[in-house]
Amino acid sequence: MEKQRVIQEYVPGKQVTLSHIIANPDPILYERLGLEEAGAIGIMTLTPTETAIIAADIATKAAVVGIGYLDRFTGSLVVSGEVSAVEMAVIAVNEFLSGKLDFTPASITRS
Repeated sequence: MEKQRVIQEYVPGKQVTLSHIIANPDPILYERLGLEEAGAIGIMTLTPTETAIIAADIATKAAVVGIGYLDRFTGSLVVSGEVSAVEMAVIAVNEFLSGKLDFTPASITRS
């Protein structure tokens, strides 16, 4: 039997695929993520994936948040700080990307 070769192609749109704020997370989350404890963690995923760099710049200029994780290959961004600062940073990223770069924003979810 002949092997079949499957080729997958990923063509991302310009979108924020996840915007989530975890307020007052369990301390074990900080430990597992290698972050210092703060009031909240903000998680975003973006496509194209390099947009995570722009998002990190916007987030840190909009509020006093630290970058816990940034990956330009997966489009992942994790920020941490006080709850209001993380919320402000996530909102600023969504607004800038949708307003200036014509991205489709994600609804901000919370837990």
